Amino acid sequence: MRKDLNRELLYEGVKALVECENNHILLPQQKLFTLFTVSFQYMLFLSTKSPGAYILRVEDSSLFDKLLRKSKDLNVRNFLQKMSLPRKFKYDRSTFYLDFFHTTSWNITKDIPSNMVKGALIVKNTSPNPMLLDTPEEEGDFNALAMGMENDLFLTSLMGTAEKTVTIAFDQNYADTQIVKFPFIKEEAFEHMAQGVKISGDIKFED
Repeated sequence: MRKDLNRELLYEGVKALVECENNHILLPQQKLFTLFTVSFQYMLFLSTKSPGAYILRVEDSSLFDKLLRKSKDLNVRNFLQKMSLPRKFKYDRSTFYLDFFHTTSWNITKDIPSNMVKGALIVKNTSPNPMLLDTPEEEGDFNALAMGMENDLFLTSLMGTAEKTVTIAFDQNYADTQIVKFPFIKEEAFEHMAQGVKISGDIKFED
């Protein structure tokens, strides 16, 4: 059975984000689904205090499907289900929009007036530079998709317009963001064995 996040821990996490002095927050810890659940609840909280447009930008649709199924709160899972097909959902006096890292998916969010964008939640996968198209029909299409990954455009394009952003990206560091770490998430030791490969530091090789 799915183990949802304890209410007290969820409150503690949202409170830490609310109290963060920097408007642009980076969450580099493990436990993606826990981080996402806390961050999304934070965005829901903000939307009731500062109505407007809120953008959820996920690396790709595959990652969004995982978030929909494995988030640690029933309300979050239900919310994602409702916004998955139209890629937007009205919540109280705010509207939540969904797009992905490749720029061709930004047609639903690029025309939102900048003064209306109150918050954005960006969720990156652990892969360093994923292929956005396996077999692009035209080279131009591929270049347009790849632009979303170039120079962290998936983040910087939102930092210039959204009043507040939260970026979930394991073991990453982005300029002009403040790192927040939750004490209830256990830090696990990792050693880099080779590019793109990690192994737990707790493993005993003789076993």
